Amino acid sequence: MESGSRERQPAVAGLSEAELLARIFPRLAMGSAHTEATLLGPGDDAAVLAVPDGRTVISIDTQVEDQDFRLAWANGYRTTGYDVGWKAAAQNLSDINAMGASATSMVVSLTLPPDTPVSWVEDLADGLTAGIRELGAGRCSVAGGDLGRGREISVTVAVLGTLDGGAAVLRSGAQPGDVLALAGTAGHAAAGLALLESDVPVDRLNPEQRVFLELQCRPRPPLSAGPAARAAGASAMLDISDGLVRDGRRLAVASRVAVDLDPEQLARLASVLQPAAELLRADAREWVLSGGEDHGLLATFPPGIQLPPGFTAIGSVQALGINEVPGVRIAGRSADTGGWDHFAH
Repeated sequence: MESGSRERQPAVAGLSEAELLARIFPRLAMGSAHTEATLLGPGDDAAVLAVPDGRTVISIDTQVEDQDFRLAWANGYRTTGYDVGWKAAAQNLSDINAMGASATSMVVSLTLPPDTPVSWVEDLADGLTAGIRELGAGRCSVAGGDLGRGREISVTVAVLGTLDGGAAVLRSGAQPGDVLALAGTAGHAAAGLALLESDVPVDRLNPEQRVFLELQCRPRPPLSAGPAARAAGASAMLDISDGLVRDGRRLAVASRVAVDLDPEQLARLASVLQPAAELLRADAREWVLSGGEDHGLLATFPPGIQLPPGFTAIGSVQALGINEVPGVRIAGRSADTGGWDHFAH
């Protein structure tokens, strides 16, 4: 992960829109003209997509400078265009994954200040395509997008996907007695964010600590896990973007159940975070419970079903008691942890 800033030249203000697009388009090639879903990609007023299944799964998300990322962090790390491109791909691919679907096409809208270095934008395109390839979304390609001028960098990505004839896995299908399982990490991105915002210089981090910073800047959602969970009979599923407790509560509310987390499994997840927690004198368990942006999957499975590869049981689904509201418990006791909220931070 390299550093980057707007001080590098030339800036996008020195190029026309056509010239800037000419720099970007070659970097969005996926090894062939298009994937099977993209019949017509960048270059015309709109893309043309194939939808063999007859249905389309779609999700959209935005990253805004100084809200979702900083170009320069307190610990000295400078966010690269590659970081932002990778993360833009990862967080949107994860939402498609959480439905049990596979991504097929992506469109991207960029808003850029005039002094943004052209090289930063080129790096963003590289990070976007690298994220698609390396995370395993081989059926997906960038079908088009938009460029605009603004006060801060803003990257909006919309992803389309297919269920290949199957049914989507919703948040609302969990049943009492189901096994609660996790695919991916919990708390790693939160540990990385804490490191970025700390006064510990980035060059003083050892490899065990730096990995958390890298997972904040370049998340690694387990994209094979979503379709595998659907095929295995998952009853409910969602992406963990805002914290284990907050997203667990969303699943509980949608399904009208209680989600109960196993404290031993929480301790196991927290133990992995100790290199960062000890450095910052922080509570690793709090990162596990409330940290967002790991983009793992929280899923429920009927009892007796063998969990698909990548999933680990971390709790259970229980029926609500009289006058009890849906929510998250830890060993039977209510878990009162916030999680990430875009309008509260």
